[in-house]
Amino acid sequence: MKVLLDSCVWGGAKAALATAGHDAVWSGDWDHDPGDEQILGRAIAEGRVLVTLDKDFGELAIVKNIKHAGIVRLVGLSAMEQGSMCVAALEKYSESLGRGAILTVEVSRVRVRESQ
Repeated sequence: MKVLLDSCVWGGAKAALATAGHDAVWSGDWDHDPGDEQILGRAIAEGRVLVTLDKDFGELAIVKNIKHAGIVRLVGLSAMEQGSMCVAALEKYSESLGRGAILTVEVSRVRVRESQ
């Protein structure tokens, strides 16, 4: 699966995703932060699921009805948990994400908002 990691996600998550066979890009490697709407735009243009800690992306997708290729929001996870939890969520919910779902991933649960 193609993934775009927001800069707020631990950069080491990129290696965990690559090891699991995912094509991951981390926005922390870019020269500058272009802003949330541009990050979401790049994710959709490249067909990448966006992984973030920031709830603003879900609000952009839901309230402003901005297109996306799936969003995974990590909540309450340590930096060291982010990679493995992201890999597990991508594997378990790949079909939902392929349909544009928004996942909220916590240590003890995952909430799925299917696309409308």
